[in-house]
Amino acid sequence: MSENMNANHAKNAPAYFSAWDIKAYYGESYIVQGVSLNIHEGEILALLGRNGAGKTSTLRALARLAEPMVTHGEIWLDHQPLHMMKAHEASQAGIGLVPEDRRIIQGLTVEENLQLAQIEKPIGWSIERIYELFPRLGERAKQEGTTLSGGEQQMLAIGRALARDIKLLLLDEPYEGLAPVIVQEIEKTLHLIREQGITTVIVEQNAVAALNLADRAVILDTGKVVFDGTAKEVLDNEELRHEYLAI
Repeated sequence: MSENMNANHAKNAPAYFSAWDIKAYYGESYIVQGVSLNIHEGEILALLGRNGAGKTSTLRALARLAEPMVTHGEIWLDHQPLHMMKAHEASQAGIGLVPEDRRIIQGLTVEENLQLAQIEKPIGWSIERIYELFPRLGERAKQEGTTLSGGEQQMLAIGRALARDIKLLLLDEPYEGLAPVIVQEIEKTLHLIREQGITTVIVEQNAVAALNLADRAVILDTGKVVFDGTAKEVLDNEELRHEYLAI
């Protein structure tokens, strides 16, 4: 992409996060087919769709991971061109990805997992502040991270992201396998995180829970955006929910 094109899109992009016409593929198959998103600072966006709609692939593309391979489009975070960065550079620029499998490092304690996230700058929340947000992690600071319950591991994964100086938090299936009471606790945490000005994109099969949490929603179908509007619009539109979310 030319410098002029980049400059033009930078001027037209919203003040915080914008993805424009993202196309990405695995092997010979295009999974993300021209996805565009606009997210305002401090907003929670639910990225929804049936299984295979391209939600996780879109999230990975936004985080600039090696797969799927992005071949087209631009990604801007706070006027920074993420599409010109590799994954570690995007992380330094403020992207925090919490993958579905949480990636807790075996053999390290809770505290060591958090400390590892702060080896390189920019450093975000202090470990003490993360313990204030998640008191259970403080109680289990010396316990091996992989021995925690599913809900506690999710707290650790989010806490590890916050240990970096993030601007955009990407959550892939954060409620997967969690009891309803733990889901509610995670939701409360995400509201607190939003109050700190952090923007969040949540991919979640529990669409109703995600919509009740989010400000806005984008629905994907076969790698394309079929709806972009408020979360309330989706909750109020039974036909839309039935066709694209099976709820």
